[in-house]
Amino acid sequence: MTIDKLGSINPLQHYNRPEKAVKSASKGDQDSISVSSEARAMGELYQVSEIVKNTDDIRLDRIEEVRRKLEDPSYMNDAVINIVADKIMEDVFKV
Repeated sequence: MTIDKLGSINPLQHYNRPEKAVKSASKGDQDSISVSSEARAMGELYQVSEIVKNTDDIRLDRIEEVRRKLEDPSYMNDAVINIVADKIMEDVFKV
């Protein structure tokens, strides 16, 4: 049986040698990024779409219609008041 030389007795011997410190990149060289105008526009569009998804559905035309009906004295009668009161009670108590 023949055993070839494996190296020095201490395999970590060459790692323990002091070496000169390597200078890091100069402080003037800083990392930076740039965002294209197309990416900015897409980011703004995404933000707006998220806001729209998370807001309640408010229909200004319907609000104006109800406002006009409430200002009309002939619209307000006992039947309308009872229907509105019933709907409010259903929404509040989930009947």
